[in-house]
Amino acid sequence: MDALQDSAPGWDAIDRALSRLYLRQEPKHYGPLVGDGSEPLAGIRAYKRITPVPHWHFITYGFSELYRKTSDDPQVSGFGFELTFRLANPDDAEAPPAWVPDFLQNLARYVFESGNAFHAGHYLNANGPIAADTATRIQAVAFAPDPELPAIDTENGRVEFLQAVGITNEEEFALKRWSTLRVLEVFLDYLPLWVTELDRESLLDEVQIAERLHEGSIHEGSSSAMVYTEQLEWRQQKRLLRRPITEIALDSRQVGELLALLPLRLPFGKPFSLIGPTARIVFEPAQRNSAQVADEALHLRLNEATLRNLVACLRTQEGRYQVEGLDSVEVVVRKSEGHGHHDRAEPKLG
Repeated sequence: MDALQDSAPGWDAIDRALSRLYLRQEPKHYGPLVGDGSEPLAGIRAYKRITPVPHWHFITYGFSELYRKTSDDPQVSGFGFELTFRLANPDDAEAPPAWVPDFLQNLARYVFESGNAFHAGHYLNANGPIAADTATRIQAVAFAPDPELPAIDTENGRVEFLQAVGITNEEEFALKRWSTLRVLEVFLDYLPLWVTELDRESLLDEVQIAERLHEGSIHEGSSSAMVYTEQLEWRQQKRLLRRPITEIALDSRQVGELLALLPLRLPFGKPFSLIGPTARIVFEPAQRNSAQVADEALHLRLNEATLRNLVACLRTQEGRYQVEGLDSVEVVVRKSEGHGHHDRAEPKLG
């Protein structure tokens, strides 16, 4: 172990967990690239696997407390997890690609800088290939318990092993329409141990998979309670003795996602929120339609007929739209400025 401290009970506990899987293999070890503390993880290890498909199994050291206990929660070590990642190795290479440690360090940098821990069921879009300068459709990751590494108890608290699973943008949208863990459960039949394959196509291209995901979403609805977006505005203009006029401004890229998710939330009795840098809109199921402001958010309460009207009339094209049943509400769709929406990992539970 390349640790500077003499006592590292957290590190030793992770080593013991891995020794149950890899009795005789010496792993590849990656320490911080520089010594000035700019790399958040203390280390990353990679093990070569042959079964069930050839792949590299990466495990991080540093999200949890490797040395002494410093966090307040005695039950949890640090952020409470370490990340794992499995990358296909079809060519039987003797060394894993260098981009993977960089990728895992970048995920760690996000967690350490934001304070937002990953949990099973979260997902995160990389806004491009997870392997930089690679022509791959894998541009997002979802998080699930590593199928071979159960959680462990250490002297510093409990540690889960969360596997980052590479997925396409189409597959990420399928998670939003149903449930991250339920979708990954379906994928497990086609991706043994959720091994990430950079050269694969979207699993939704397979009719059988697409049908299973569709059936799940229409029967159970969507687990996506909110979407973060870079562009969102609303304002109300009061009128004497009449309901105020409410104007909502959406980026055109948001509209398609909104129309897809609202019918998978409200009919199941679940609210749905759009959250921007300075504005928040909460869509709620109700018997009577209304547009009211509460807790600095616009609450749009829609009955079933008005929800259907909204889905039928709203389009991604620029323009002003009025929804039957919401006579005092006008939706303005603006041309996308190229940023679109972005996803934060912390609220994406499935």
